[in-house]
Amino acid sequence: MMPFPGGIEANANATLLFSFVAAVIYAFALDMPPKWTRTAAKTLAVGSLAVLAAMQGGPLPLVAALGLSAVGDAFLSRDGEKAFLGGLASFLAGHIAYVALFLQAGGGLGLLSAESWRGAIALAMAAFSIVMLAALWRRVGPLLRIPVAVYVAAILVMGISALTTDQVWVIAGAVLFIASDGLLATERFLLAAISPHRVWMRHAVWVLYYAAQLAITLGFLLGVAG
Repeated sequence: MMPFPGGIEANANATLLFSFVAAVIYAFALDMPPKWTRTAAKTLAVGSLAVLAAMQGGPLPLVAALGLSAVGDAFLSRDGEKAFLGGLASFLAGHIAYVALFLQAGGGLGLLSAESWRGAIALAMAAFSIVMLAALWRRVGPLLRIPVAVYVAAILVMGISALTTDQVWVIAGAVLFIASDGLLATERFLLAAISPHRVWMRHAVWVLYYAAQLAITLGFLLGVAG
């Protein structure tokens, strides 16, 4: 059963399926040397979600956030510090777009104190972000410390703003996004270069990240409320 009317032949369902296939292809190509074909698969996975959101008349900040994330994926599929910084900047802009989207759709920050489960998740997000930033601060180079700190703050604000919405998939997506970024930072900066955990962590990062983007996209396009 497809999520949008019209079956597999409908443009929306076909675009969603194309996104999923690209995500699976990239998952199998993760351990291969950086190539433009691998970059294309990674970029198209979330880029197709941006196209889907635009096709379905989704909010402009959603389309922008997904598009910027796809650009970030293109950067991060390549090696080197410049590519990493390009990806960081793209995702930072994407998180700002998500914050605008969630705050526009949400019921206000007062919900965090009005409903204890929201406040508890927000506190857990804050604690996780502080611990992660403290660990990264000692391991990244001086030039990366401020960009990383700004990014950690941005994704924390993104997560907290998602908690102001009534869409359970959006909240789940934000949590998965933070978990994915935490694993990515751990794999990149905190693990030893020869650690055997790098392989499974790279795959886990991609699965969590794609699931996060998919959940947020479908949460808005299908209006899945909590």
